[in-house]
Amino acid sequence: MDIDGRPHRVYVEEAGPAGGGGIPLLLLHTAGSDGRQWRDLLNDPDITARFRCIAFDMPWHGKSSPPAGWQEERYQLTTAGYTGLVMTMARALGLDRPIVMGCSIGGRIVLDLAAEHAAALRGVIGLQGSAFTGRYYDLSVLHHPHIHGGEVCGALVSGLIAPTAPEAGKWETLWHYMQGGPGVFRGDLHFYAEEGDLRPKLARIDTTRCPVTLLTGEYDYSCRPADTLATAAAIPGAKTVIMQDLGHFPMSEDFARLKPHLLPALEAMAGLTTPPRGAA
Repeated sequence: MDIDGRPHRVYVEEAGPAGGGGIPLLLLHTAGSDGRQWRDLLNDPDITARFRCIAFDMPWHGKSSPPAGWQEERYQLTTAGYTGLVMTMARALGLDRPIVMGCSIGGRIVLDLAAEHAAALRGVIGLQGSAFTGRYYDLSVLHHPHIHGGEVCGALVSGLIAPTAPEAGKWETLWHYMQGGPGVFRGDLHFYAEEGDLRPKLARIDTTRCPVTLLTGEYDYSCRPADTLATAAAIPGAKTVIMQDLGHFPMSEDFARLKPHLLPALEAMAGLTTPPRGAA
């Protein structure tokens, strides 16, 4: 497919109702990682029975290679480029007013999507989402010839995982980070920690046209609960939950704890009223 006028090969996974159909749910992974973070959600029958769940690897991430000529450039994510990518993917997949859910950088960009493309969306859900974060460490260490890029990326995000997370979920999340391409995490954080300040756009979000729900784990010094609450306070009608015993990667570190918060948000946004299978 063409993205910004250049040919790309983009890797997509999806799971949904038997026989097709379902409400489209487009899933955005975190900075420096890939769509494997959504593995537990893609295997959850309570969600896939009703939603067409679609996770794609952003270009330069996971199984989506960079475009030809990448060796001559530096990867750098911007607000306009990220929003454009999501809408390009939605059109290419023929999605009719999808719900878009993202985490971290994905939890940030859904705010721009709600401000700029409300009519094309059914709603947005931000996990660990806030309008701005800023830099809180020297980002140059993420791409330095004297430092193992993958291991330092894993080390830096390890403190963002809740101490209550199961060991398997914690280490799978970190493994994804340790496999990232050189400079990719740094390039994503250009958007997250430098360029992507969405605070001026919050007043433009109309939740009667595009509902907004923000779900944030309490163990997170990157997107702090206070940051999410301040963001939600600036968006009339936005819904917020601060989730106990969860950190910055709720869908991959501990999906079982995320699910009770996520299911009601999905049901409300989709206008579904029948209790999900297996719900308490």
